[in-house]
Amino acid sequence: MGEVHHGNTVTDYMEQERQRGITITSAAVSFPWQGYQINLIDTPGHIDFTMEVEQSLAVLDGAVVVLDGSAGVEAQTLTVWRQANGYKVPRIVYLNKMDRGDADARACTRSVEDKLRVTPLLLHEPLYYEDKLIGLIDLITLEEIVWTKGRGQHYTKRKLTEKSDGKKWETSLDEHRKIIDTLSSLDDKLADTIIQQESLDNLDCKEIMQAVRRCTANMSLYPILCGSSYKNIGVQTLIDGVISYLPSPLERSGVHKGFGADLSARAFKVQHDDQKGVLTFLRLYSGQISKGQKIYNLARDKTEQTGLLYVALADEYQPVESVTSGNIAVVSALKATMSGDLVTTNQAAANRAKEKLTAMLKDPSLSEELVYPSARHRLHALDTEPTPEDVADVLLGVGNTVPEPVFLCSIEPPSAASQNALETALEELQREDPSLRVTTDEDTGQMVLAGMGELHLEIIKERIIREYKIDVELGPPQISYKETLVGTAKHTLAIDRKIGNAKQMAKVVMSAKTVKGIAHDKVLKLDKSGDSAANLAHVHPRYMQAIRRGVDAALLHGPKLGCPLVDVRVTLHWFEVGRGTSESVVAATVTQCLRKRTELPSGQQQTPLLRLQSLFRLHSVSLNTEYFNFLKNYN
Repeated sequence: MGEVHHGNTVTDYMEQERQRGITITSAAVSFPWQGYQINLIDTPGHIDFTMEVEQSLAVLDGAVVVLDGSAGVEAQTLTVWRQANGYKVPRIVYLNKMDRGDADARACTRSVEDKLRVTPLLLHEPLYYEDKLIGLIDLITLEEIVWTKGRGQHYTKRKLTEKSDGKKWETSLDEHRKIIDTLSSLDDKLADTIIQQESLDNLDCKEIMQAVRRCTANMSLYPILCGSSYKNIGVQTLIDGVISYLPSPLERSGVHKGFGADLSARAFKVQHDDQKGVLTFLRLYSGQISKGQKIYNLARDKTEQTGLLYVALADEYQPVESVTSGNIAVVSALKATMSGDLVTTNQAAANRAKEKLTAMLKDPSLSEELVYPSARHRLHALDTEPTPEDVADVLLGVGNTVPEPVFLCSIEPPSAASQNALETALEELQREDPSLRVTTDEDTGQMVLAGMGELHLEIIKERIIREYKIDVELGPPQISYKETLVGTAKHTLAIDRKIGNAKQMAKVVMSAKTVKGIAHDKVLKLDKSGDSAANLAHVHPRYMQAIRRGVDAALLHGPKLGCPLVDVRVTLHWFEVGRGTSESVVAATVTQCLRKRTELPSGQQQTPLLRLQSLFRLHSVSLNTEYFNFLKNYN
């Protein structure tokens, strides 16, 4: 067993993780416990590596949210909690660092209730002797659990009694009754048992634990357990809690029910290994996968040949012949599969699953259960009301939601000879981490690296230097601002001029409005009403491509700061073009028409802060000195 402060932990195996004492990349381990097999994914807590959390949450059956016992719910806890809500992941909360003098389990429970707005249920009471944490009191079984010497491996359990424990027993019994009271208001089965027995004190502990499990699974309640991982106190009870209260893979099939005995697996991580090549981590929902098996990728519509098959223990890989459902498999040699993709045995299996899922989605109650919030916002972006077939396509093809970059900087190789090697390294890193973006600036020709924060970019630089042996240089980081519209507007622009010997004539009528979370391929919409539909039906495909290029160019630079415009829907109402008019003139006309609509009226007077807030939105920007200076100097 490793320790964070000794730099020898199992799941934090990267050099940067051990030096900084933080988790940067998610790691999977599998271990037996009390006759069960537990697959654990350790994810980062830092906001800069939120993509690793997003990828993992998409495949989890349940999660343990670790809180600091002295701080309770912190800023990043809210972010991760919202992400888990997006995938309807049942959770238990673990209060760590209960050995600290300022740790307070009751205050943390109130913090969970107030800030996360959920119903918490504290199941453990910390046990102290001479101001030192020595164990816990289980408020369901009314047992005292004390850890003795031996790095947390040895502990004793003792039932509390009124005779020998006095005040401690009374306090624990009072809390025990409060737990039953809370559960009975949320779980009908337990309430019926209490009514039949006409008493709260004669309930079997198993019945209470089953009620906690049911409430946790439907997310009406969140159990809170305590411990101190540094002192190795409460770890065994936490793993017992995972088995007792979180759902097993058999209970969390969701959209994968339709695959039956066929293979159904979702990729959640891609990693490059020096010896083994590209490794893809798959969470299996049904069927099994064997070494060298052919698989079909639904999102890419491709059949791929897998190579070797492994079971992961952090950075160690054990070769196996097959992996069964519910477990995590690592396969090599997949070229097209990305994180978030769903794979199955073959195309026929995919079609059968889609038919079954479409039939299930016709039932409103099943549809509500199957369509997670993370998929729902993609359905909202569709132009028309989605049919069950459309919903099935989205659910089977849905990947991870990739957040927009927050910081960007230039990246330069040490010499021209290293350019190709750097591009290869960045391609591999982008496949591993979809929140990393690499583009080339058209004006300067520089490569621009964009990520979730300064630490994110710094870690990428260190990885390129350490793993790829390229001594790269990063420019100063800049905040990736975005702009958006304040309202809706419509404008007509006609161009009629002679360029050289050719007459150029084009007329466009366009409108723009704000649509939250709109996909890039849905930005341009054609007006389907009356005369507009008849006019636009005859637009030549090459002119339609020019119109799309014009829209993209207009939205690339906003009117105030030259930052990209987001959440904008553009509608084309009318288009006329003269014979011989070039595509570049059409694209320029569209761009000019849209830019006239996104500018503020010249006479409009607003305070700098109000004008700033009304014109663009800041994506996850820290309130740092640079931001405040920007506000101060905005005039």
